[in-house]
Formats: sequence, structure tokens, C-alpha cells
Amino acid sequence: MPYSLDKVIRPNILQLQPYRCARDDYDSGILLDANENAYGPSLTTQRPGALHRYPDPYHVQVKEAFIKLRQLPSTRHVFLGVGSDEVIDLLMRVACIPAHDKILITPPTYGMYSVCAHINDVQVVKTPLVVEGGAYQLDTEKVLDDLKANPQVKLVFLCSPGNPTGTCLSHASIRQVLESDYEGLVVVDEAYVDFVDKEEGSVAQWVDRYPNLVVMQTLSKSFGLAGIRLGIAVGHPDLIQVLNNTKAPYNIGTPSAQIAQEALSEQGVARMMDYRQRLISQRQHVIDTLRSVKGVGRILGGNDANFILVEILDNDKPCNVRAEKIYKYMAESMDVVVRFRGKEYGCEGCLRITIGTEEENKTMIDKLVESLATF
Repeated sequence: MPYSLDKVIRPNILQLQPYRCARDDYDSGILLDANENAYGPSLTTQRPGALHRYPDPYHVQVKEAFIKLRQLPSTRHVFLGVGSDEVIDLLMRVACIPAHDKILITPPTYGMYSVCAHINDVQVVKTPLVVEGGAYQLDTEKVLDDLKANPQVKLVFLCSPGNPTGTCLSHASIRQVLESDYEGLVVVDEAYVDFVDKEEGSVAQWVDRYPNLVVMQTLSKSFGLAGIRLGIAVGHPDLIQVLNNTKAPYNIGTPSAQIAQEALSEQGVARMMDYRQRLISQRQHVIDTLRSVKGVGRILGGNDANFILVEILDNDKPCNVRAEKIYKYMAESMDVVVRFRGKEYGCEGCLRITIGTEEENKTMIDKLVESLATF
């Protein structure tokens, strides 16, 4: 039986008559339909783009460049959001009835899933990853059991590579959830997927095979464009249409779209791939160096992202107290800011360290060694 969105999308959303904005109808000529300022923007310097005009509501050219990069069937499979956070929020709003429905997450994972659920009055079911030995993989049997025990779960969020784990989930485990009896949406967050240096990477090309799969990506990480706030959802065209119907009419501004299109050009992708390779090389260098530093324990996880998860030891055991002291000391006294993640499940005594430039990484290592000698 074909998959139906009726099983997961709120009835009021399916019945929604979306707002029709001015640029849905006409985008050229003498435009006197949208109450814009015809004299132009009040800026002291000239900038590219008609900034006094509302932007394209759908930015098809950006989507065309993206589907070429990711080898996707059509622009109808792609939604653009204000960062992945807008995608997360929209998915909850279209699928989850407040104070009734639930989402499922797999700690340790990205914190915005829970924050967004709380804002939308959606309950959270937590099915921890298998963390022993820094595996950070799905406990697939437990996930399926929890889904059966909680039929109100409308969304499953799987972060791959994970944050803070830096670890790709096995494709077999993701497929197992998709091929189960679960009828909600399976959302795979691939913010860090370009840093995967192994065969199992993105599952974005699965969206035609699994109509309840949504894959989130972003230009914030590998493309180095965190400042433009552009996130991407890939999914079945029917679901993408629901997101387009529900979003704010002009959610992506003209400057962000122009920058995104440049980044997704052939030259932009080539530059991204160069930076990607340099970061992967530096990632391995940092790992190799830290393994010989006294007071540093295991480098946990699969190291599939642009950061690593590092244990700080005290008496040969991971120690939150020492890790947090070192985190604060480095930030406040040494101008080197990493992230303390020791309170996350399966991350005791851990610092999450983003891979920087060669110079930044050398400074970080030197200051970490100095901090370890201090505490």
C-alpha cells in the first residue's frame, strides 16, 4: 500500500490554504503589487540584487545547484530553511499535535531537537545510543520497541554524523527503522556529512525509495557559511510541498540565496572540497598528536565530522570535574574555546574540539597541554 502523509501530517495542515505572496504570480515588469519601496534600499553603498524587492519564495536556482551536487531527482525534493533549525521546527509543527504527540531522539544528540519539542509542547522519547567503547550506534531493537510502545511518536530524529559523537550511524540500522512498521517520519540530520571519509555517507538519495524519510543538510559546516543561515531538507515532493505551504512566505533573503548559489557553483564546490580535505587531514593530525598527551584519554566515536570528542582523565579515568575546569581555564585565560560535553549521555569527561586551521590546532594543543599541567 502506498505511503500516505495522512498518517503523520496534522489534518489542519493538510487542509491549509497557503498564503499566496506577490512573487508567486509575477516577478518582472513595473511591480506595484507588494507595497515595496520603489526608490530602492536606504543603503549608503550599492549592493548586488534588488534588495528593495521581496525575494523569490522558492529560490529554484539554488535548488538546481544543490540537486546537481547531491544527484537528486528534482528541485521538488528540496526545501530551503533558515538553517536546519527552521526545518526541525517546521517538521514538528506540521506533524505533532501539541500536548499529544511525541518525537524520539537518540542521546547523546543535537540539543535543538529537545528544545524545539519543548517550545512546541511535544513530548520526547529518549532511546540512548549504544555508547560502550565510543560506538555511538543505534540500539535498533530498542528504538523499534520504543516506537511500538509510543504510537504517538510522529518524528524520529537520527543525527548522522552525530553531534557531539562525530559518528556516522550504520546505513543498515537506518534502513531497519525505515523498513519497520513505523509510519511516522524518519529525519536523518546530515549537517556534517561532507566530512565523512568512508564509503557510508549520505542517505539523501534514498528519498524516492522511502517516502517517510527526510534528510537535513546545511551550508553552515563544510561550505563555511554559518552566517547566512541556510538549511536544506530533502524528501518526497508531497512532504516538501507541505513544508513550502507552511513556511513564512519569504523565509530566505536575497543576499543569503545569492551567496548560496555562488557556493554551490562548480568553483564554489571545488573550494569546499579543498577545505574539506584540509580539515580531514588536520583532524587526523590532531588525533595522532593528542593520543600521546598525558591526561588525554580516548578519542571517542568514528571521527566522521569536523570535530573530535576527547576524554580528559584524572587518575586514568574520565573526569567531568577536571574536564570542565580545563574548558573554562582555556576559554577565560588562554583565549582558546572548546566545548565541555561531559554531562551528555555516554560522554563523561569529554571535550568536543572543533578542527581549526593548522595554526589554531597547534595553539589549541599547546594550551591544552599547559592546562593539563595546571589542573
